Amino acid sequence: MPRWCYFVIAAFVSLGCAFAHDIPNDVTVQAFLKPEGNRVHLLVRVPMKAMRDVEFPERPPGFLDFDRLDRVLQDAATLWVSDWIQLYENDALLPKPQVIATRASLESDKSFLSYDQAAAHLTGPKLTNATTVVWNQIFLDVWFDYPIHSDQSNFSIHPALDRLGVRVVTVLRFLPLAPNGAERPIRAFDFSGDPGLVRLDPRWYQAAARFVQGGFFHILSGTDHLLFLFALVIPYRKFRALIPIVTAFTVAHSITLIASAYDLAPSVLWFPPLIETLIAASIVYMALENITGTSTVHRRWIIAFGFGLVHGFGFSFALRETLQFAGSHLLTSLLSFNVGVELGQLLVLLVLIPVIDLLFRYTVAERMGTIILSAFVAHTGWHWMLDRGDKLIQYRFEWPEFNATFVVSLLHWLMAIIALAGLVWFVSAVLRGRDASADGWVERADRE
Repeated sequence: MPRWCYFVIAAFVSLGCAFAHDIPNDVTVQAFLKPEGNRVHLLVRVPMKAMRDVEFPERPPGFLDFDRLDRVLQDAATLWVSDWIQLYENDALLPKPQVIATRASLESDKSFLSYDQAAAHLTGPKLTNATTVVWNQIFLDVWFDYPIHSDQSNFSIHPALDRLGVRVVTVLRFLPLAPNGAERPIRAFDFSGDPGLVRLDPRWYQAAARFVQGGFFHILSGTDHLLFLFALVIPYRKFRALIPIVTAFTVAHSITLIASAYDLAPSVLWFPPLIETLIAASIVYMALENITGTSTVHRRWIIAFGFGLVHGFGFSFALRETLQFAGSHLLTSLLSFNVGVELGQLLVLLVLIPVIDLLFRYTVAERMGTIILSAFVAHTGWHWMLDRGDKLIQYRFEWPEFNATFVVSLLHWLMAIIALAGLVWFVSAVLRGRDASADGWVERADRE
């Protein structure tokens, strides 16, 4: 290499060292976890640029000195990785792991595409000083072993690796074993920041508890869903009148939420912004109906059912990233999420109804108060609808390809629509018959 090239490389290396202690913006950690016999193997790949307080040995003009790197890699693996990972067997915290092997790998290395490739790489030949590379262009690969009682235990992990960068994504693949020693399907997890304790193979009640909590806090933090619920209850402040309305909304969003989780919803890019725009439009519609005073209980539960189908898709977008924590209990987790949503809605109603009732009783007349509150709701929903509509029109709408798959999917949705329409008709007929019987009973009592 010409002498001037070394001076250029040295200049770039010096410039990089000036920023050596900067926190990297984006860091991706790759990991495999495999229980086997009385050990559980954890294979991790971390960018060295995320290890800011480690002095890596260098040789002129600033390249890594691989001959003196092994001890530093072991210390870095402990300080920056294993000290921040807690692994549990049947809810019992495992002791600190043993470092089996460490390797420095080039950014072009693809060995972490599978567990077997990663294990072979970590036990294979090391890089030598024939490789000229600087420290912040290298991966640290490390093999940890934890002692366990059985590879059939239930394992949990708390990967608190968010200190590695501003935005840290941990991609973990769990390789459980069947009782006969055969490999079960790999479970992939994708965490952002610190996800807390993650059960890798949860029992049904553990998954249910997590999703009930998730649904409860989701509805409390979803301002658009809360505003729609507020618009629903303004004219009806009696729980008896609200039961068919809220039940219709619940059943409807449960249907589309479960359908989305089983990949029955459209996967095109414009679908999520379309749903968000329709949710805002549903708020505006309900508020305007309150203002015009044309709402009836029979009509409102049908409208709540229709808009509930839209809101269910909205719930599914928030739920999509958390379904990885369901394990093998997808349906249980979905139903539990709905239970959490309903508990949150019930809490909101228990607060809203008395507050609105007191407001109309002591502050403003009911009709005027309904118009004022609904106007506020309509104003807010209108601005949301316009903002979301602006984002929606930026997407290019493309008709799906007309093939056998599209026809089958279309038939499935037509069958679902017919079934839903039949359900709505049946419930509406039952309610009308019940009210007619009640009216007849009142008339007979008056005549007597």
